[in-house]
Amino acid sequence: MSNTTLFRGLILTLSMLTLPATAAEPSSAEAKKETPSPWLFVPLFSSSPKLDTAAGGMVAYMHRFDEKSRPSMFGVSAKYTTSQSLIANAFAKTSFGEDHHRILGGMMVGDINNDYENYLGSGQPLSTNDNYSFAFLRYLYRVEGDWFIGAQGAYSNYELQGQDPSSSEILDEMGLVGYKSGGVGAVIMHDSRDSDFKATKGWYLNVNNMAYREALGGEQDFDIWRVDYRGYWQHGDGNVFAVRSRHQFSNDAPAGAYSPVYIRGYTPGEYLAQHMSSIEIEERYKLAERWTATVFAGAACLYGDSTNGEQLNCGDSENLYPAWGAGVQYLLKPEAGIVVNLEYAMGKDDNQGIYLKMGYSF
Repeated sequence: MSNTTLFRGLILTLSMLTLPATAAEPSSAEAKKETPSPWLFVPLFSSSPKLDTAAGGMVAYMHRFDEKSRPSMFGVSAKYTTSQSLIANAFAKTSFGEDHHRILGGMMVGDINNDYENYLGSGQPLSTNDNYSFAFLRYLYRVEGDWFIGAQGAYSNYELQGQDPSSSEILDEMGLVGYKSGGVGAVIMHDSRDSDFKATKGWYLNVNNMAYREALGGEQDFDIWRVDYRGYWQHGDGNVFAVRSRHQFSNDAPAGAYSPVYIRGYTPGEYLAQHMSSIEIEERYKLAERWTATVFAGAACLYGDSTNGEQLNCGDSENLYPAWGAGVQYLLKPEAGIVVNLEYAMGKDDNQGIYLKMGYSF
């Protein structure tokens, strides 16, 4: 789906600000400590050939409910582009009860105009307008050690239409239409990472499904399964080697809900198929106390049914999407492990992008 692309592009101006720290009450004449502000403010300004110029911002509040729980974050963000696209969201990521309970939730709305040079590999340009609203909620409970089980639910109202007669005709020929969907699912997760935002050791595994049903407010019954594995190995003086393997499978899904290429360097939603698998490796090299540099490489594969009904497989190089790149990171909030990450990624067929985000890519 193309909504996530609004957060990506060529960064023309970069500035990261946090609100001033507040001074703690001194316990003695010689002891005055400053406590970090829980507020985080990120002005956003980006540009890319596909998304034009975008500007906006994010405001977030950080809080730790207890010493054994991980930092929680509550925030809102919005972005507007010169293509007259708008996307806004509110989110919460919490850990509480000595990290026995975790909740992830959010709401998002958007009105997005996209211009594709080669939509879904058809060789044809396409101009689309996506209007959508989305809500998601996940609850996890620690059952033993680093293992969690939980449940999740989601609802989306997604409208896809061409911006001109030729684009509308292409969408009709490919069978791509908007849809309403409501679903629930189960989650099994293992998480032994030492940080959500700046992991240096441990491993993460998330296996979940979403059963979208008409009875839950949708227009079609279909199923999505996802598997996400991440591993981290610290070496040398603060360096980290990281691996991520991501998979998505669908059954009876509408073409618009097919699996996209989830890898840096590509626009999510431009290439779709019934199933997707990807792997990325990344080396994080410590430059200084707050600075790191990354180099990474990976590849994704689309297989199963295509949007036009053809059968795809990973033995065909046309269905493989390699990517590589590099970046630099700054540790903005050491107490929470929040980093500011600026990366450049390149893929095949002139796919490329510069990304500014909070946290490493995984």
